[in-house]
Amino acid sequence: MKGNCNFKATLIREGIRLDRQDPQVLQLNLGKLCNLTCSHCHVNAGPHRKEIIKSDTVTKIMHWFSMTNIPTLDLTGGTPEMIPDFRRIVEEARNLPTPRKVIDRLNATIIEESGYEWVAEFLAENEVEIIASMPCYEPENVEKQRGNGVFEKSISAFKKLNELGYGSDPRLNIHFVYNPSADFLPPDQMDLEAKYKVMMREHFQIEFNQLYCITNMPIARFASWLKREGRLDDYNSLLKDAFNPQTINGLMCRDTINVNWLGEVFDCDFNQMLNLPTHTKNRSIKIWEINLKQFSKEPIRTATHCFGCTAGSGSSCGGSLLD
Repeated sequence: MKGNCNFKATLIREGIRLDRQDPQVLQLNLGKLCNLTCSHCHVNAGPHRKEIIKSDTVTKIMHWFSMTNIPTLDLTGGTPEMIPDFRRIVEEARNLPTPRKVIDRLNATIIEESGYEWVAEFLAENEVEIIASMPCYEPENVEKQRGNGVFEKSISAFKKLNELGYGSDPRLNIHFVYNPSADFLPPDQMDLEAKYKVMMREHFQIEFNQLYCITNMPIARFASWLKREGRLDDYNSLLKDAFNPQTINGLMCRDTINVNWLGEVFDCDFNQMLNLPTHTKNRSIKIWEINLKQFSKEPIRTATHCFGCTAGSGSSCGGSLLD
């Protein structure tokens, strides 16, 4: 599919409706504070960022969440564990009358940082599902993307998690995330997962459950790199030309409500970073203002970057959308 059309026009031309489903995930971005500064980060997270969720905002969000039937709380950042209310959020979600599944999008190096020795055991005790960035099984590729020393710290952290049962105990799932190291689409997820499992087991004695392949979005820090290299237009064209209508049904914006550290509602974490909030009655809303029955009728907000989720086999926070 050639041309410079926008995403909404593409859906119309293909005769596709992008409608909401019953929400299955509340994805909460706790803030931009992180101990790393990764080159592909769509959040522009780093150690000097000040945007973090406040306790009163947590109280409002968790009260609203407790009144819903949404089964999964997905915590992301930044590095979620660096946020003061992280443990409170996890424990409240797990201790609801109907305990919710909690996902932690873990930057595994935090386990190796002074003051965060508690992280691994806390996650295991609360049966938190881990999704951890591991863009390659070769040190040089990881450190090119995530910084010097990251690979060794990640391996050490994964071994600690394995010792606690992650990757072997069915209650303790750990999944790895692969992001391309540059401006190309991810390879076949199942094939790459098989190779990862062999390499991680044979070279590092590390076990994990699944590998998620996620396309790099042309926003924030990755977009800045593309611009410096003079490759932004080519990358956007690559994504548009690879548009696959079969990915639409699995898009995360259909059953995920994304919320930032201020409580504001978005249709995905990428929209959040581009400051494209979900609108109802022509205004942005806070999560505790939502009536889910009414919200289900609101349109999903799209833009050019949505081609990243629909290119090739598709991309979501849970990896490829097609087998």
